[in-house]
Amino acid sequence: MLQTIPADCQIAAEDDIDSFVIFPSLHRGEYVALHPTNSVALLEMSGRVCASILQRASSYTSTLSCTAPLQYTHFVGFPSSQPRAAYQCHFSSWGNVTSRSGLYFTGEESGSWSQSGRNLSTHQDLAFQLSRVQINSILRSNEQTVSVPEFDGRGLSAVKKFESNQLAANTPNEDRRSAASCLQSKGMLFGVFDGHGGWACAQAVSERLLYYTAVAMMSKQILEELEKCIEHGRAVPPILQWYKHHTDFNYRESASLYIDHLRVFWQELLDSEEHGEGMSPLDALDCSFKRLDADISLEAQVPFSNDLMKSTAIQVAFAGSTACVAHVGTDRIHVANSGDCRAVLGVLEEDGSWSALPLSQDHNSQNQAEMERIKAQHPPSESDTVVTDDRLLGVLMPLRAFGDVRFKWSHELQQSILASLEPGVDLDSLNLYQYTPPNYLTPPYLDVAPDITCHKLRPQDRFLILGTDGLWDELGNEEAVQLVGEHLSGIHLQAPVSPSERQMKLGQMHELLLKRQARASPALDTNAATHLIRHALGTGEYGELCQERLASLLTLPEDLARMYRDDITVTVVYLNSDLARHS
Repeated sequence: MLQTIPADCQIAAEDDIDSFVIFPSLHRGEYVALHPTNSVALLEMSGRVCASILQRASSYTSTLSCTAPLQYTHFVGFPSSQPRAAYQCHFSSWGNVTSRSGLYFTGEESGSWSQSGRNLSTHQDLAFQLSRVQINSILRSNEQTVSVPEFDGRGLSAVKKFESNQLAANTPNEDRRSAASCLQSKGMLFGVFDGHGGWACAQAVSERLLYYTAVAMMSKQILEELEKCIEHGRAVPPILQWYKHHTDFNYRESASLYIDHLRVFWQELLDSEEHGEGMSPLDALDCSFKRLDADISLEAQVPFSNDLMKSTAIQVAFAGSTACVAHVGTDRIHVANSGDCRAVLGVLEEDGSWSALPLSQDHNSQNQAEMERIKAQHPPSESDTVVTDDRLLGVLMPLRAFGDVRFKWSHELQQSILASLEPGVDLDSLNLYQYTPPNYLTPPYLDVAPDITCHKLRPQDRFLILGTDGLWDELGNEEAVQLVGEHLSGIHLQAPVSPSERQMKLGQMHELLLKRQARASPALDTNAATHLIRHALGTGEYGELCQERLASLLTLPEDLARMYRDDITVTVVYLNSDLARHS
């Protein structure tokens, strides 16, 4: 546990410096050090002591040798009164680099300790020297670029192309993404999904949700044709044209179950007298979110003869996932959001500048309306316990999500379902455990009902950014839109020097010039999603890209990476402004 020490505390003896291995912190100008003892402290070091550590670190690679689990000490590298411009990245000389599963080390890794059974680094030599080629290879390994035909046989497309990318912090990655064209109705669907408690729920939702939405928008006539094809054993017309990355995969063992439940859904729509020509995108998104979450809950409760399908269904239900899905039609965008992913529209103003228009709201404790909604669903006696420490029941940060039946089911039902698993099943390996959140008195505390925004497309609407919270933890809406907009146009607008800036001292003017120079730097990536991820993790004090900072964050061991950053998934959808102009 991290202990806080007064800011004026100094290291008593520089002889202890050799025991530390330094990592740059996400907070610019700060460092985190590992110490192979059980004493942990938060220390603010003088520039002299920090410089001494860095000097020694650059001359040799420190080796950690210990049998006790490592603990982490947070170092503030320079006093807060010093300008952060003093921070430079000094890790480029840390030894030679070898690759192991995308992480770069010197020497041999051995030893492990974890209550959950995960392998942790207790003895390894770490190096932060990555070449630009290696950095690019890591950043671009999951990128995707898809150009969309202007006319698809059913009408003009409002989407020109889209670019997407992912960078994992968890192992395995808990984020997922989806993109598909609706073949039996109009428009395209895009989604980003942020899993928690494992990747299982995000995986299932990314495979299934777009199907539910597309089916809900289909007319009764087309649904009847689908049903007849299945009844007579004929090939079923495709519902979606998927755009998959080669690393994407599906739950093959559960495919038949997923199809069966999708069929039950469209059978119910056929029985509805109101369905007719199909739901509007707004109603379809709302219905599909709620229906899929209900199916996930039901599938975990029904008996299966196949043990793998049963354990998968339970794993999906007990894990959780937030979701942000956009339907892009010929004249409108509909965005459905449940949780803390986000959709932001990039708008080109008349003066050539870029502005950001949010099309979703985060469902977390920073959203006052969301806090009031949740408290209103429970007795006044629980008003102080429903959300504590900015988390639902002190545990969960997003306040809406798929799955997460631990916050929806009764305690008795949870115990019954977990007890139904075959004897000998390793619950820990499935991210399942016997645990009830504190003050769990009047469930459910969580639901998936999305907030939906409808936006009529205008000629100035140029692109849509969908991102999981790992992106928005690092970049604001305006910053992200400006990065993509300037990447798209190749033009970097600089505001005129204001009267107050003309009165700057020399040092302040130098800082301003550095910031302007950083903005005008050419892009390193053709893919805008990669461009965003690179800037989210590698931006220095003045907006410049810091190669050493980026390299150090990309080479952290698996058990440390999540302490510094979250999984990041980004999709940038480029809109056909000509279509909006003529409509």
